[in-house]
Amino acid sequence: MNGAGKQVDQGDFGFEERMRELLAEDAYTIHPSSAPYPAIRRRGLAERRRRVALTGAALITLAAVPVGAYAVAGGNGGRSADTAAPKPSVGAPHSPAGNTAGSTGGSTGESPAGTSAGTGAGTSGGPARPATDGQLLDGITFAQAADGLEECLTAEGGAPGGAGDLGKADDYRIILALKSTGDSNDPGDGIYVVAVKEGPAGFRVVCSLKDGVASGISTSSSDADAPGAGPVVADINGGKLYQQSFADKGKWKLPFRWGVIGTVEAPVAKVTVSYGDGGPVAATLDHGWFVAAGMLDQQVTLAPHIEGYDGSGKLVYDSDDDTTYERTLP
Repeated sequence: MNGAGKQVDQGDFGFEERMRELLAEDAYTIHPSSAPYPAIRRRGLAERRRRVALTGAALITLAAVPVGAYAVAGGNGGRSADTAAPKPSVGAPHSPAGNTAGSTGGSTGESPAGTSAGTGAGTSGGPARPATDGQLLDGITFAQAADGLEECLTAEGGAPGGAGDLGKADDYRIILALKSTGDSNDPGDGIYVVAVKEGPAGFRVVCSLKDGVASGISTSSSDADAPGAGPVVADINGGKLYQQSFADKGKWKLPFRWGVIGTVEAPVAKVTVSYGDGGPVAATLDHGWFVAAGMLDQQVTLAPHIEGYDGSGKLVYDSDDDTTYERTLP
């Protein structure tokens, strides 16, 4: 019996050992050995180095693309509507346009008179040029005059949209730029820039600048003209262009650069201005405005004498006969 018992135990033991082996094999099948971490890490590093190399090559390619290609694309994915064209500088010339009828070229003969400067805007976002280069005097360039006008409107104009808002520089056309002479009321020489715009009718500004900085502004419009004004009307507030302070009467600084501006209507085809002992100066007619300038070498007591003629040479206006014109200086 004991022998039989031993055989059974050995059989059971063999069976149990076999079961353990089978279970161990199943356990390996269900839970495989851990992944080879070192191999995976090496593969990941290699992939990262490959991507970095590709990115560097792409950056080099982008750097080699011309800047102009980016500008044409607008910088945001090739939107053709954003294409930007080069803008000319403020002093760049433009296609000249014809002067108004009766234009006589330069106002003094001391500058390149008669050179057509056109009438369109002198720059994108800037004022329009005068009818002739002869309206830019004393070495003042159009670029300087345009910059001065913008400086003046910014410094002296009111808040945008307010009652004192004088608009932007590109609303205007420059008709005169000349040297200003300081006096006891306003010491220090500088420049005047005269600019006009279509609305309101006959609106103009005279900007005073010294060392490139705005020092004052004067405004006026045709609304200030006397009722029933003639075909030639001198600017009622333009006296600062042709006189020094009344406190300096009889002791003006000489020589003195003077200017006269005003509006003109048909049938006037020619305007002349005489000041002091100098002979008549032929004014430039610039889109409904007349502009004249000269040099004064003597003390004066009378304002400039203005005459207007029609196309046949007939005198149709004389400031000596105009009761609204102040012939005597203060």
